Amino acid sequence: MQAPSPLRPRRRGIGWAQRLEIVALSGPAILVFVGFVILPVLMAAYYGFYKWKGFGKPTNFVGLDNYVTILQDTAFHEALWHNAEILVLSLVLQGPVAVGLALLLNRRMRGQSVIRVLIFVPYVISEVITGTAWALMLQTNGAINDVLRSIGLGGLAEDWLADPELAIWSLMIILTWKYVGFAVILFLAGMQNIPDELSEAAAVDGASFWQIQRHITLPLLGPTIRIWAFLSIIGSLQLFDLVYIIWGQYVASTAGTSTMATYMVVEGRNAANYGYGNAVAVVLFVISMVIALIYQRFVLRRDTEGALTGGQ
Repeated sequence: MQAPSPLRPRRRGIGWAQRLEIVALSGPAILVFVGFVILPVLMAAYYGFYKWKGFGKPTNFVGLDNYVTILQDTAFHEALWHNAEILVLSLVLQGPVAVGLALLLNRRMRGQSVIRVLIFVPYVISEVITGTAWALMLQTNGAINDVLRSIGLGGLAEDWLADPELAIWSLMIILTWKYVGFAVILFLAGMQNIPDELSEAAAVDGASFWQIQRHITLPLLGPTIRIWAFLSIIGSLQLFDLVYIIWGQYVASTAGTSTMATYMVVEGRNAANYGYGNAVAVVLFVISMVIALIYQRFVLRRDTEGALTGGQ
């Protein structure tokens, strides 16, 4: 005789009360998401098939002509390349700086709280104030060049905003100054979840401070670093405000700092061609979504699978 199969626990279904609770709690968020994300994307896709001036019902249907123009426009190619440069440089520059500052600030030191606040302050300053201040300082007769001349280094004074070889690096310095504080706070929060017992045990075994960080802290900080990298990638692809405020609608392209978002505004709204601008928005959305899905599939999959639990 075969042994009886073990009894499996019966799964309890979700009652009506629980279903109503789920609908009541998630319903408003779903409505906001549909109204402010899904619906605008669908409307942009619709208007992207027309040559539309921004008022009245669109009637001049052009099909895929807007998208063909986008893919053939060298100005869009340059903007896309600038976004790629900003993406890579943001990861390469901001990541190591933020990790190094977080490791140092994670130790006990005098004035630790003050230093954390000072590092985080640039992140909470509005983009308008940040862009205006840096634009004034980096002009040919701005504060940066005046300081260089006053200390006898006038030969180092440059046109930091208009020179195509320097403008991208000026932008990266501004982005690093503004957003590295967010990364530092994020990494410090991730370090709080690392058990102190691991570092203490390694120290007892004779490991130095940097050996502990390299072999314990950084590997366990990996999920936080990958989340920050994802946010940095999406932010780099959608960068607009600082570039538009500092370089304006015309200088950005000649200085080599134009982005897909600035291209969308210049060629769409400023040119009174809202149908074309909506098509650019759709292209930007598709590029961001594809990169996000690829990153989710190959980089964040391990972290998300570890966070999910399923009943059996």
